[in-house]
Amino acid sequence: MGDRYALVGNPVAHSKSPVIHAAFARATSQDVEYDLIEAPLDGFAATVERFRAGGGRGLNVTLPFKQEAFRLCSGVSARARIAQAVNTLVLETGFGDNTDGIGLVHDLSRNLNYKFSNVLLLGAGGAAQGVVGALLEAGAARVVIANRTVSKAQALAARFPGASACDYDGLEAQFDLVINATSAGLADEAPPLPPGVLRSGVLAYDMVYGRETPFLTAARRAGARTCDGLGMLVEQAAESFFLWRGVRPQTRPVLEKLRGA
Repeated sequence: MGDRYALVGNPVAHSKSPVIHAAFARATSQDVEYDLIEAPLDGFAATVERFRAGGGRGLNVTLPFKQEAFRLCSGVSARARIAQAVNTLVLETGFGDNTDGIGLVHDLSRNLNYKFSNVLLLGAGGAAQGVVGALLEAGAARVVIANRTVSKAQALAARFPGASACDYDGLEAQFDLVINATSAGLADEAPPLPPGVLRSGVLAYDMVYGRETPFLTAARRAGARTCDGLGMLVEQAAESFFLWRGVRPQTRPVLEKLRGA
């Protein structure tokens, strides 16, 4: 039996993380097992402790537990502290990191070769928190955060110089990158964007992967370039794998295989 890792969230059955980490393990000759754990909404901490007590070495964390994971850690990376959300746990030490932002930026810059300046980020939850800092560090001139509850967007934007907040009705057609970090796609809904925000010359990026979300459908109809979050998933997984194993796997072969290239 190899060293045990897993993804914990609710839901997780759709996740491709086990396939990705199995490919990384084969490519780097690491003896690793990676599973999926669906935690009860009120049982995240207990689920983590059971996995750790059973010999688990590390966990990835997805919706809706990233902020709770941050609070569980005995120590966190600088990027996790800024995000106040954790997606990677090292269980031996209680250390937490957030690899979402670097995963997104690597997908945009390396896989999509896309240069961005004016970014619209939809949502202000754990997924959004993990990427604002990385987008600004990667060269975004500004990041506008839009959310149904504007106060949440304002609270998130206040932590990052260069970020601002807005409600959906106040948005204008001035962005070259629109990122959907809401969970609306999982419920087959689209964020209520005004006409013109999605248009030709814009990259519409949905963090949800493996499905044609209403957001992507609307973007394609409006003439925008579209991409789902599969590349982000692979890139953030590589960062987690490196944190756990000290080996950085190649991502392009895994992404190409998952996309059927």
